[in-house]
Amino acid sequence: MDWQTSEDTVPSAPITEADARLLLGRPPATGAWRDGDPLGERHFAAFGAFRTEGGRELPAYRLAYETWGELSPARDNAILVLHALTGDSHVRGTAGPGHATEGWWGDIVGPGAAIDTDEWFVVAPNMLGGCQGSTGPASIGPDGYEWASRFPYLTIRDQVAAQVRLADALGIDVWAAVVGGSMGGMHALEWAVGHPERLERVAVLSAPPANTADQIALNSVQLEAIQIDPRFHGGDYYDAGDGDGPHRGLALARRMALLNYRSPTELNQRFQRSWQSGVSPLGHGGRFAVESYIDFHGNRFTRRFDANSYLTLVEAMNSHDVGRDRGGIEDALGLVTARALVLGIDSDRLFPVDGQHRIARGIRTTIDDGAVVLSSDFGHDGFLIETPAVGKHLRRLLAS
Repeated sequence: MDWQTSEDTVPSAPITEADARLLLGRPPATGAWRDGDPLGERHFAAFGAFRTEGGRELPAYRLAYETWGELSPARDNAILVLHALTGDSHVRGTAGPGHATEGWWGDIVGPGAAIDTDEWFVVAPNMLGGCQGSTGPASIGPDGYEWASRFPYLTIRDQVAAQVRLADALGIDVWAAVVGGSMGGMHALEWAVGHPERLERVAVLSAPPANTADQIALNSVQLEAIQIDPRFHGGDYYDAGDGDGPHRGLALARRMALLNYRSPTELNQRFQRSWQSGVSPLGHGGRFAVESYIDFHGNRFTRRFDANSYLTLVEAMNSHDVGRDRGGIEDALGLVTARALVLGIDSDRLFPVDGQHRIARGIRTTIDDGAVVLSSDFGHDGFLIETPAVGKHLRRLLAS
């Protein structure tokens, strides 16, 4: 899980009074984008019936997506960029109507950037099950009510299958590259293994070959934090007024996740044992600065995300095992034919680098002799923060 807006991924910093004032209002029952909200830079592609791996059926679905650059006449310069758990299609651009945050990878994607939109046509979809325009639990079902708790269980393979339909609708038979980090890296790896004929290059950043028991355990407590919120109401909370939705459970889940995204080194160096105010936290009601930091970002998260989508997407991450029904991880990785970049962060405690090393050993077409490991104090979020280093390696992949 990781996440992903620029203001969440900049180096951690103490919360100011101005920051705190941003959250004085009561949070909505859901932070999902809803029909009737400003479109922003979104486009939409609509599709017919979709059957999940588990046998459930969506009678129809749509994907929200954004694009940058121009598709060449030969349709051979398209790059698919896939977001992380709580990301969306807004890879670059400002915050404003329709977009609660500015683009999450604007230093990587754009004119003259590592993924140069003067050369490449970039497509970034909001994944199926998300809450920023694509069909998910907050979307209206065929009966006129939100899907809510009725939304089907999705796997990473389901989400990639939905993306394949998007590629077909855009007339893109072969991606020049598929690039993703964290949960997006799971999608990128699944593209490379399951649809090797559909991509020439792949970048798997800070993602594992399979979610481990440790990672599933970390996820389970976040899911429980949401589900035990008395205002969750079994997932049927969309008619609740501001402040009456499951925002406390969702904020707590986000706070738990944030501790997995950052490294002990960064938190210890930036916050040490400092207080948030002049009131002592040692029995006098004050707070440590790091407590205020994770509380602020948890509360802010509730303004732009949906609790049911969080459950849906985390459970999809738990499904991730590229070797499932393929003879195991090594056999599956041997199916990859795309030129590959596999990159990890040495301080990542969510998806440690042994997973990236295993991926790189199993893929015979990596552009390096193994995984690239970046040294960073920023933990898992390093792939979003260390943009000069990440960009350098993406340039090498695209030049290969």
